[in-house]
Amino acid sequence: MSRGRRVARTGGIAAHWLLMVVVVLTLGLSLAIQGYMNHLAGIGDRPAPVSRAAGNVPEAVLDGGPIIDARGQDVRTAGPSARTVALTFDDGPDPAWTPKILDVLREHGVHATFFVTGTSAIRHPGLLRRMAAEGHEIGIQTLTHADLSGAPSWRRELEIRGAQKVVAGITGQSPSLLRPPHSSGNAATTNGQWSAMETAADEGFLTVLSTLNSADERAPGAKVITGQLLLHGAGGQVLLMHDGGGNRSQTVEALSAALGKQDAPGHRFTTVGDSIGVDSTRQASVADSLIGTAFVFGVRFTDAVATAISWGLVAAGIVTLARAVLVMVVAFRHSRAVRRSREAERGRAWFTSPMRTEVLDPVSVIVPAYNESAGIEAAVRSIAASTHPVQVIVVDDGSSDGTADIVEALGLPGVEVIRKENGGKPSALNAGIAAARHELVVMVDGDTVFEPDTVHVLIQRFSDPRVGAISGNTKIANRGGILGAWQHIEYVVGFNLDRRLFDVAECMPTVPGAIGAFRREALARVGGVSSDTLAEDTDLTMALCRDGWRVVYEDDALAWTEAPATLGALWKQRYRWCYGTLQAMFKHRGAVAQSGAAGKLGRRGLGYLLLFQVLLPLFAPVVDIFAIYGLVFLDPVRIAVLWGTFLLIQFIMAAYAFRLDREPLRALWTLPLQQFVYRQLMYLVVIQSVVTALAGVRLRWHRMERYGSLRAPMDSKARTPAP
Repeated sequence: MSRGRRVARTGGIAAHWLLMVVVVLTLGLSLAIQGYMNHLAGIGDRPAPVSRAAGNVPEAVLDGGPIIDARGQDVRTAGPSARTVALTFDDGPDPAWTPKILDVLREHGVHATFFVTGTSAIRHPGLLRRMAAEGHEIGIQTLTHADLSGAPSWRRELEIRGAQKVVAGITGQSPSLLRPPHSSGNAATTNGQWSAMETAADEGFLTVLSTLNSADERAPGAKVITGQLLLHGAGGQVLLMHDGGGNRSQTVEALSAALGKQDAPGHRFTTVGDSIGVDSTRQASVADSLIGTAFVFGVRFTDAVATAISWGLVAAGIVTLARAVLVMVVAFRHSRAVRRSREAERGRAWFTSPMRTEVLDPVSVIVPAYNESAGIEAAVRSIAASTHPVQVIVVDDGSSDGTADIVEALGLPGVEVIRKENGGKPSALNAGIAAARHELVVMVDGDTVFEPDTVHVLIQRFSDPRVGAISGNTKIANRGGILGAWQHIEYVVGFNLDRRLFDVAECMPTVPGAIGAFRREALARVGGVSSDTLAEDTDLTMALCRDGWRVVYEDDALAWTEAPATLGALWKQRYRWCYGTLQAMFKHRGAVAQSGAAGKLGRRGLGYLLLFQVLLPLFAPVVDIFAIYGLVFLDPVRIAVLWGTFLLIQFIMAAYAFRLDREPLRALWTLPLQQFVYRQLMYLVVIQSVVTALAGVRLRWHRMERYGSLRAPMDSKARTPAP
């Protein structure tokens, strides 16, 4: 990020949203594919309830052989010749049991037919290649082991073609045998299953049913399965076994025992194609191989994406929970320490640490103002009414709305007006610092009002000579609407949890422009307020920390400010804040490698900002996409429980922050709604800010619209805005 005032380029910004849309669509498509492949249907799924009617099934199928050819006008069936057993295995390949079954077959010199599912084949392509290399026949059992009898035509075609393309992409061979999941013998064929067979025939497939079930899926024991394998009589059989879908140790043992007894004259185990004298496998075309390879790669890519998202969600959940515990524990310790310190000052706790010396030095209050006519009167009147001696300096930065005239017309004692050409907020602040007569300086925005004792309370931490700056507690005044309530929650949580953490960890990254106190000596040592970034308050605070000064938080120093009242205004404000913060983080990145106070800022403060204000918001859209994925493909109840847990953590944090700030909890009813609008807006702001920064687009200052709703509050400890 280069130095100097940024000016936005007009072109290319739309590319940011295009990039985000592409990423979101890629993630959404990846999860949709994963959901279809792994959760919409799968091995072990029960078939959809369908009619058992068979009125449409041809008699040739019901009474014919287990190998059905429905291509063309006439339906033909066939079966293995006498004393021939077509050995078939379903539901694989399985990484544990398929290799053992292949070892047994190789040991006995027997070939078999493996009806594979596309999902399993994609996960274990090496097993398919071994099957092909060792001379076994490969058929398909659809892409996801879906019940084709109740599936719409589009899904039937997808399941059949998809599985075929998977095999072609892995082995270079194009299979032509299909075993419909949840099928059995010819006589049990239903209308739905026959319709699926016709669809398969249109794709060039022979359907293979079974005549003899080994019952190995019920795991009755190896001896029982072996007996089933040997009860084939003199006729030809298509024997059903399984190499996947569960523990197949009994299958392996029974297969080995049965193949050891295949010495009867004229008796043999073989493949389906060989049992009827046809070659069921052809070399896949170049197009099919390329499409299959691309399909396999795509599914494996989506699997990697889904795995990464899952681990990312676990990590994000752990980090979110850890942050919640950390900030609340630290906030408790901070508030207790502050309370004991105040009790000691009042003489009610003589056994605590020594009392601080009360700071009575006069203060120069600087109010930079550019077209602040809507609220400048309330701001200046509130500061001039301070119980602490103040010099009020209003720096009119080239306003065109009569801001300076309004202040001068007030005729308030101790209030000075400096008129200058427009040069930006940093130049206005520096002009005010140059005109300040006192060592302690308070900076306040022109849309902010103080309470009578705010200045006095704010500066008391300067009794510690190590303190160079103090952050006050900014509160939302116009919190009446739902958008105001959301910002109110955000401010209370941010100031009463995060800032207490930064104070204790000695890594405060920002003294807000709405209310902050500084030593002039500290400001001079860092060269005043820099114009390098759009977040001059964050830039200045980080510079002070790197110079060795302590920056602390005073929760009882209250300032009331106007919040954006529309989503558009909020977007502009947060966009500037986020972009400016990124600039400041980049500018002060060297603090990470420094020692002392600078190192605390770099490793603690910048690390916290990077994780919780950049990386997690960037990951937030993935959370929303995964939530939709979970509602469609996973257990909606489990997703609801996870979402409820996340919301509960947020509610507990917010409620504790409200308790620390002595705020009523009624605004928290809007917290659940915040997840559906406000949260998305905030992470979109971060996304655009990050992409804008990486793309090198320069932003100009976005001035917030003023509404003139502020009044100077008279109650020095009020926790609600004055009417």
